[in-house]
Amino acid sequence: METSIKATASPSPSASNLIVIARLSGLLVAVLVLVWGLSFRSNFLSHTSPTHTHIYSVLHYLVMVIGFVLISGEAILVHKWCPGSRNLKKLVHLTMQGVALASGIFGIWANFHLQKGVLSNFYSLHSWMGLICISLFAAQWLMGLFSFWHQGEERTTRIRVLPGNVFLGLYIYALAIATAETGLLEKLTFLEAKNKVLKHSLESVVVNSLGLGLALVSGIVILTAVSPGNQSIPTKIVYSSTDKRPSS
Repeated sequence: METSIKATASPSPSASNLIVIARLSGLLVAVLVLVWGLSFRSNFLSHTSPTHTHIYSVLHYLVMVIGFVLISGEAILVHKWCPGSRNLKKLVHLTMQGVALASGIFGIWANFHLQKGVLSNFYSLHSWMGLICISLFAAQWLMGLFSFWHQGEERTTRIRVLPGNVFLGLYIYALAIATAETGLLEKLTFLEAKNKVLKHSLESVVVNSLGLGLALVSGIVILTAVSPGNQSIPTKIVYSSTDKRPSS
């Protein structure tokens, strides 16, 4: 008689708590960037600028933070909370990363729309880091998509490249956070230099709080991603018996 135990993986209590904290922190960041972009949008450009220019300027920050940073962070945690098979989790992961990539490309386009010429937008550390980040993100997403549609590869090959893939994903995510932080610092410094924002004003508090919120979200997401978040719980016991009789 042979006995086998089928187990299903479910998030451990610690992983579930971290996921909740990560989502609450992400919600706080989304609220802060919306408040900054919509309540203080007159400070993004001069009052003589057309209305549609204001919209594109605000869109860059909203889309890059909410669409690119927050959604890509949620995509990293898919394997921690999404039920179902490995293929389903990978499909959800790739889909969310695709949405984040599309948001990032749109955010960059919105910023390009403000100034004529591509080179005129690449004058700061923030712009250089952003270009590197979105390029690495796109390359990794394409590799993941290619791997998903070619799942007949050797298991040993997948196991061998998995640590490098995980490291690259976390590195790109950390780079996206750093890029967002430099963007906030660049924008706030510009506004203060133009005397549009005082150093101790409400807008300064909102932007600085947004930067701290991004640092908090990134720390929780990375901690959740590297922590052992799944535990196997036996759900079904299957019994099988074989009765071998000698042939006459």
